[in-house]
Amino acid sequence: MKHNNVIPNAHFNKKWQLHVRTWFDQAGRKDRRHRKRLAKAQRVAPRPAKGSLRPIVHGETRRYNMKVRAGRGFSLDEIRTAGLHPKYARTIGVSVDHRRRNKSTASFQVNVQRLKQYLGKLILFPLKSDKPKKSDAKPDEIKLAVQLKTQRVMPVKQTVKREKARPIEEADTKFNAYQALRMARADAKLVGQREKKAKQAAEDEKKPKKEK
Repeated sequence: MKHNNVIPNAHFNKKWQLHVRTWFDQAGRKDRRHRKRLAKAQRVAPRPAKGSLRPIVHGETRRYNMKVRAGRGFSLDEIRTAGLHPKYARTIGVSVDHRRRNKSTASFQVNVQRLKQYLGKLILFPLKSDKPKKSDAKPDEIKLAVQLKTQRVMPVKQTVKREKARPIEEADTKFNAYQALRMARADAKLVGQREKKAKQAAEDEKKPKKEK
């Protein structure tokens, strides 16, 4: 402290208990909200799922690209290949990401198959019961509808492939991982030069040889 100021003191003489907000009913309110949600779910069931269908994508970077997870949305090519329109897909619980591009044929086919599987399980209720559309479910199918209890629609499961135990062979003991990686890197780096040399050699063979 500098200068000749007043010594600071705390003023607790203004009935501060009246201005303190307590939260002793937090647990009771939480239980009441939960019971209300359950009652509403039973009253309006069956209803569309809260979440939307997400695609299966691989994680980014070399550290996580061996794992799969739920993506933001299906690409436009995946939606159209499955026989849907992007605007219509959003109305039936399918997430769409117009910025996403497909760089892998395998993942593209997996997501298209995922969409077709979802459409096979989906039961569309008519918006107007007296004027049903062709894509709407029939009354017999509507009776079979069951409320989805899980938050996620068709959750993504991580599959792990484990190799079976086998005896160690001679090729395993002679394998050098460092050398194999270096050779693979060299092959990837020199692929253009090797193609150029092979093309040049093929052209030289076609040319007539000069007689001495």
